[in-house]
Amino acid sequence: MANIKSAKKRVKVNATKAANNKAANSALKTAIKKANAAIEANADDKDAAVKNAVKLIDKAASSNLIHKNTAARKKSNLAKKVNG
Repeated sequence: MANIKSAKKRVKVNATKAANNKAANSALKTAIKKANAAIEANADDKDAAVKNAVKLIDKAASSNLIHKNTAARKKSNLAKKVNG
């Protein structure tokens, strides 16, 4: 364990940030899976599911949770599936 006060704080802050990132990443993956499932089932709410997934993808990219090119690729794949 760290001895210096600032190092102790870093450990706590990093743990908090890691938990937040993990939760956001999990929510992102869940939204993408729900959107894909809605597209496959041709559900009535597929547009809403895709819109929500795109929103979360953009949010993750803006907070550097995922790379901007990864976000673009994920959004492009969703758009292809919903339009194709």
